[in-house]
Amino acid sequence: MQLPVIDPSSSNSPAPAMPRDYLSDLAAGGRAPTGPVAARPLPMSMEEARQRGWDELDIVFVTGDAYIDHPSFAMAILGRTLEAAGFRVGIVSQPDWRSCDPWKTFGRPRLFFGISAGNMDSMINHYTANKKVRNDDAYSPGGKIGLRPDRATLSYCQRAREAYKGVPVIAGGVEASLRRLAHYDYWSDKVKRSILLDSKADLVAFGMGENAIVEIAQRLEAGEDVKALRDMLGVAYVLGASESDAIPEDALTLPSFDDVTRDKVAFAEATRIIHNETNPYNARRLVQNHGTQTVVCNIPQPPISEAAMDQIYGLPYTRRPHPSYKEPIPAYEMIKNSVTIMRGCFGGCTFCSITAHQGRIIQSRSKESILGEISKMTKDKSFKGVVSDIGGPTANMYQMNCTKPEVEAVCRRQSCVHPKICKLLGVDHTPVIELMRESRNLPGIKKVLVASGIRMDLARTSPEYLKELTAHHVGGKLKVAPEHVDAGVLNKMRKPKNDDFEHFTDIFKEESQRVGKKQFIVPYFIASHPGSDVRAMIELALFLKRNGYKPDAVQDFIPAPLDIATTMYYTELDPFTKKPVYIAKAMKERKMQRALMQFFKPENYFEVREALRSVGRTDLIGDGCDGLIPSKPPQEAIRARRQDANKRFRGDYVHTIAKADAKGSGEQKKGSKKKRRDRKSTGYRPDRRGAN
Repeated sequence: MQLPVIDPSSSNSPAPAMPRDYLSDLAAGGRAPTGPVAARPLPMSMEEARQRGWDELDIVFVTGDAYIDHPSFAMAILGRTLEAAGFRVGIVSQPDWRSCDPWKTFGRPRLFFGISAGNMDSMINHYTANKKVRNDDAYSPGGKIGLRPDRATLSYCQRAREAYKGVPVIAGGVEASLRRLAHYDYWSDKVKRSILLDSKADLVAFGMGENAIVEIAQRLEAGEDVKALRDMLGVAYVLGASESDAIPEDALTLPSFDDVTRDKVAFAEATRIIHNETNPYNARRLVQNHGTQTVVCNIPQPPISEAAMDQIYGLPYTRRPHPSYKEPIPAYEMIKNSVTIMRGCFGGCTFCSITAHQGRIIQSRSKESILGEISKMTKDKSFKGVVSDIGGPTANMYQMNCTKPEVEAVCRRQSCVHPKICKLLGVDHTPVIELMRESRNLPGIKKVLVASGIRMDLARTSPEYLKELTAHHVGGKLKVAPEHVDAGVLNKMRKPKNDDFEHFTDIFKEESQRVGKKQFIVPYFIASHPGSDVRAMIELALFLKRNGYKPDAVQDFIPAPLDIATTMYYTELDPFTKKPVYIAKAMKERKMQRALMQFFKPENYFEVREALRSVGRTDLIGDGCDGLIPSKPPQEAIRARRQDANKRFRGDYVHTIAKADAKGSGEQKKGSKKKRRDRKSTGYRPDRRGAN
């Protein structure tokens, strides 16, 4: 059911005119692409472009990821979409940012540079929650680190400016989207300006960008100046001091950059306003002053139609990395046999960026489109008959939407499922059940798995869905994300109460036994989330012990830009109520919370013991069945503690760059270990030890 279109001529319309659906023109195209578009990726060199008969390109995309021509990766989707619209597109992947030479690979682009840090924020890609350098990069060949800079969007935009003056620079992707306004940056522990000001990009196209990128290309092709594109939905831009008369009168004014920097209450209020203006059918433009400059953020792009989704995912992807890569790319190996069936999420979890980036309104492909993609996969000789995942951000939200479009058009609710499932939400699982049944019965298919997340409270509304899922679509282990067990923490997360997870687990076990399968639940939890203290983590640890869960991997909370939970972390306030929120900021407590989730590991013994003692829970230290840890440390714990101390003494505990000696060897001089131990980490650098 289609949502009503807001009449742009109405006096109540607070935003620019609704654009036409540029994606509806894909079938007709603009200028027909030169050369075959199937069975070959987009060019990464001028030689490849010439093989297509191109002597110049219209658009050059620069990305921090390896180029993988698969519809799970943004550059592939945007590049193929533009190609289908008749534009000549090239990819500059993971360029050396120390010079602008890579930006000249294809010569001067005729229309614009498209800039993205990649599928992830570059800082989250580089650093752990404890600000340690990660050991690998899933989006790089061989998992190699050092192929993109910190804050990649800034470097890439600046190099584009240096390479060819006057060429429009359009930034997009998760990093640019979530940093389009003043935001808290966890890694510097500062409030940062809009990325527009530091990158010097002409526009930031935020959210999912297919419709926006085609509109930008077609309007620039028609001869419009890039400043004329400021009327577009889904873009943010900067007005200089001389353009004060161009500030939209109908926009909401956010607390200024100076205000949110000085006053945490003002920062919280800005977050509240931003997240209340995310529904494209009732959102208002936002303006935020940054000194003499003003950042304007237009309302989001409307969700794209099912027909547009089918067109986008039906484009001629090779479904492989560019052939120039000689090493496997971990992210590709994980998703190469997966199929995206939907995008968006109405869960509204405070720690998650999906709703902010993809939107709250679910956009689904048709069943025919999905089955067609799976059928094409069976024709690939390397395909072994197993679809690793049919899903999206939340697999069982497929085809779920509000049953009252007229209500959805004015709704400002942050979540459709918290504190309880909205009565107007259509939770019928029939479409996804039919899809699952028909997909697994296709010729050449042995197994179709649902490996992406499912919403447990929604799944429980459909016993038939749970039966189908358990009997046919679980590969031995079902990953779910209850995130915590403490009621207060779950409320801060906007997640269901823990008994929801327990009821779901009981049903899953019963259904697995009914069909004679030995299957397990693999739950994911978060440590140090706003609201979580040591007592809450002890409650979680006890829950894990009672139920026999021993998580192999745990997630520490990472404050990502623009997330509501990030505002809680920074301000220690709930931005919607302004009530105080407990925050575990000290590294010591964060380590204790993490250790409690894996209390059963000997190497965590001393952190767990300290945590229990700190809150007077020594009753959980003992050799009985009620204890979390034994009264005496096991030998493994003592050895782990000794090894950790030795690492600290050697200076290897924190990633650092060895200072070069006079000969430039890069090795630390003999006898200087103590000094190295005390030196602060310089953080990520491409030439640090172990980067090559």
